[in-house]
Amino acid sequence: MKKLRLFDLAWPIFVETALFMLLGFVDVFILSGYNDLAASSVNTAGQAVSIVTLVFTVISGASAVLISQYLGADKKLEASRIAALSIVLNLVSGIIVSVLFTIFSDEILKGIGADGDVLKFSSQYLEIVGSTIFIQAYMSAVSVIIRNHGMTKLTMYITVGINILNAGLDYIFVQGLFGAPALGVAGAAGATVFSRLIGAVIMSAALFTRVEKPSVFKLLRPFPVKDAVDMLKIGIPSATETFLYNLSQLVITSIVLTYLTDTELITKTYVQNISMFFYIFAVAIGQASQIITGHNVGAGDMEKAYKDGFRAYFHALGCMVIMCTLGVIFRRQLLGIFTSDEAVIALGSTVIMINLVLELGRTTNLVMIATLRGAGDVYFPTICAIFSMWLLSVLVTYIFAVKLNMGIYGLWIGITSDECIRGILMLIRWKSKKWQTKRIVKETGGKSYEPGSSDPQVQL
Repeated sequence: MKKLRLFDLAWPIFVETALFMLLGFVDVFILSGYNDLAASSVNTAGQAVSIVTLVFTVISGASAVLISQYLGADKKLEASRIAALSIVLNLVSGIIVSVLFTIFSDEILKGIGADGDVLKFSSQYLEIVGSTIFIQAYMSAVSVIIRNHGMTKLTMYITVGINILNAGLDYIFVQGLFGAPALGVAGAAGATVFSRLIGAVIMSAALFTRVEKPSVFKLLRPFPVKDAVDMLKIGIPSATETFLYNLSQLVITSIVLTYLTDTELITKTYVQNISMFFYIFAVAIGQASQIITGHNVGAGDMEKAYKDGFRAYFHALGCMVIMCTLGVIFRRQLLGIFTSDEAVIALGSTVIMINLVLELGRTTNLVMIATLRGAGDVYFPTICAIFSMWLLSVLVTYIFAVKLNMGIYGLWIGITSDECIRGILMLIRWKSKKWQTKRIVKETGGKSYEPGSSDPQVQL
C-alpha cells in the first residue's frame, strides 16, 4: 500500500476547498458590477442547487469510505468496481436531477421564496446550471476516486484551472468584454457550465490514464446490487447528518430573523463569513484523515489508524489556534472589510472572541467525524447529531437568545454547546476504539469480496 502522509493529502484539499468556496463568490462578485439584483438572484439559485447535491453526497461519501478501505486491504479489483459503480450512480442521479431542474426550475425557486425580478434572474441561471448538474455529479464521483488513491494534488490543479477559466469567462460574457455580448446572468451561468465541462473532460483523462482503465465498467456486469446497497448503508447516515445540520441552521435562522436586532443580524452574517477561514484547515485535514484512516483500517492496522487519527486532530487544533489568534488580534480590521458601522464592529469583535470556544468544538467534529467515517463508523455520529443539534443547538439557542433575551450571545451559546458536546462525544468514541469493530471490508480468507457474499457489517 502506498504510504499516505497527512500534509501531502491535506494541503491540496485545503486549496481545492478554498477555491470551491470562492467559485460561487466569483459569480456573485462579478454580477454585482452588472446588476445588484442579479447577483442576489444567483445566490438564491445556488441554495436550490445545494439542496439537491445532497444526493451526490450520499454516493460519493460512501464510495470514499469503501474505496479507501479496499485499497488498504490491497483489493484493487473491488475498489475499481466501487469506483465504476459510484460514477454510474452519480451520473444517473445527476441526469434525473437535471431533468427536474429543466422542467420545474420556476416552481423550485418559488418554493424557497423567490418572486418578481429575483425569480426571473434566478430562474434564468437555474435553467442553465441546473439542467447540466449531471456534469457536477460526474465530477464529484471522479474527484473522490482520484483523491482516495492519494492523488489530491491532481484534483487541486484541475480545480484551480476551472476557477481561472470560470472567472475569465465571467468577466467576458457578463460585462460583454472584447466584443462579446453582455449576457448578464446567462453569461455567468454559461461560464460555470463550460468551465465544469472542461474540468470533467480533464478529470476523465486523468482518471482513465492514471487510476483506472475505461474497461472498469465491465466490472458492473452482473450489476453489483449488493455493493449499491452497502453504499446506501454508509452514505445515507452521513448525508442525514449534513441534512440535519442544514435543517437546524434553517430553524435557527428563522428564530434569529424574528428576535435579533438589525445590528445583531448584520454582525452574525459578517462573523460567520470570517469564521469560515478559521475552520477551513479542519475541513481539509478531516478529509485527508478519512482517506488515511480508511487505508489503515482496510489494511487491518487498527493501532496505526488510532494514532494517525489523533495526530490529524492535534494538527487541526494547532491550525485552528493560530487562525483564531490572528482573527482575535485583527478582528476589527477583518470586520472593517465588510462595514464601517462602529456598532457592528464593536459587537462583532466581542463575538469573534467568544467564537474561539465554538471553533474548538467545530474543529473536533470536522476531523473526528470524518475519521470515524473512514473507519466505517457512520451511525454513531448521525445519532449524536440528531440529539445534539436539536436539543442543544436549536433549543438552547431559543432559550438563551429569546427567553433570556441574550440576543446574538444566546445564539452563539446554543451553537457552541452543540459543537462542543458533540466534539466530546466523538473524542470519547475514538478513544473507546469501538469503531474498530465497524470495518466494512472484511477478511474473506484471502479471496476478493464478491457481490452477493456475506453482508459487510455496518452497525451501531
